[in-house]
Amino acid sequence: MSTWLQNWEPDNPAFWQKTGKRIAWRTLIITTVALVLSFATWFTMSAVVVRIPQIGFKFDTMQLFWLAAMPGLAGGTFRIANTFLIPIYGTRHVITATTFLKLIPCIGIGLAVMNPGTPFWVFIVLALLAGLGGGDFSSYMPSTRFFFPKQLQGTALGIQAGIGNFGVSLTQFITPWIIGFAVIGSAQTMTAGGATRPIWLQNAAFWYVPFLVIIGAVAWLTLRSVPVKASFREQLDIFKVKHTWFCTITYIMTFGTFAGLSAAFPLLIKALYGSFPDAPDPLRYAFLGPLIGSLARVLTGPLADKVGGAILTHITGIVLILGTLALAGLGLLTPTSLAQFPAFVAIMLILFLFTGIGNAATFRQYPIIFADSPRQGAGVIGWTAAIAAYGPFIFSTLIGASITATGSPQAFFYGMVIFYVIATAINWWYYTRRGCEKPS
Repeated sequence: MSTWLQNWEPDNPAFWQKTGKRIAWRTLIITTVALVLSFATWFTMSAVVVRIPQIGFKFDTMQLFWLAAMPGLAGGTFRIANTFLIPIYGTRHVITATTFLKLIPCIGIGLAVMNPGTPFWVFIVLALLAGLGGGDFSSYMPSTRFFFPKQLQGTALGIQAGIGNFGVSLTQFITPWIIGFAVIGSAQTMTAGGATRPIWLQNAAFWYVPFLVIIGAVAWLTLRSVPVKASFREQLDIFKVKHTWFCTITYIMTFGTFAGLSAAFPLLIKALYGSFPDAPDPLRYAFLGPLIGSLARVLTGPLADKVGGAILTHITGIVLILGTLALAGLGLLTPTSLAQFPAFVAIMLILFLFTGIGNAATFRQYPIIFADSPRQGAGVIGWTAAIAAYGPFIFSTLIGASITATGSPQAFFYGMVIFYVIATAINWWYYTRRGCEKPS
């Protein structure tokens, strides 16, 4: 069974209707399910870390933020490598291998939380390995870019990225439920609010194992690779184009914020509002943000195909500026009572909503900006996603550092406002205004 397709012409209407459509949509379905598991395993540590102190691990606040940050650091680094894999090894081999590799952190995290004597450095290593799931995006999305005609790329990329992002909500939604009953191993005693109850925290990681095995096997048996090949050296030409760097900045604004807030949201709730009487359980709210952002990304893909991505990216930038200023200006990052919590959650969900819109919008822009070179366009998608994947690392470490130094994350959020202004200005000047260089 050949790995490489012999001929691929998605922009040829006759070929697309007769052959291409069936293969492309089948590939999208399989790789999207795999990407859901990638995002879910990538963010497993951010869900587990909230419970670790409650079952006897003696890690301080900064250590917990480091554990939430490490998957982002590794994910961004793995994405840089993933950016160049598809033209070298092809969709079939890359999707299969990356799916099976995620078994390592899932099994490792499950075993680590079962032993209260597991040292901090082991958790750091496992958090870094969880970044394997974050790295996948930069090979999966360029792969999808090759399979679809230009007029459907915004829709296809929006569907895959949006549904893939649901993996973040999946892990934060499933974790509180699945740790509540025995599946494998013995229970731990969780202490919260003066009460104790048994939990099986290992379930939060172990339950992905059978799904990863199944999807990995399906990928190997059914996927094929588009015959677009290039060496590593040939692919480096994207770095000579200024728009590669401008696109990187706008994608950090959109996906970097989405991923960063997704990783930091549970610990941020705990750090800001966890000391009040009847404090909220972070995991009851944390899944809502990624869920809303992911849904927005799916639904905005077709809209971006119709109206263009640049204007939606510009609107996203404005809302992120205003929303972040509101968080700080209304005192929601320095709360004096639990009555401020609903407003905090509401504004955070607005930020998540528009990061989802911006994610879909930017992925509509990039193929248009690089329309003269589809290979470069796919490479830029992978590269920008790689750098933006450092969002969880940047947000978690700097928020933790800000809280440790000043007692509040306000300094970090004011810094993000400055960055959003710069990114929005770049998008307006080069891609949105009348007479701009690359209307998209």
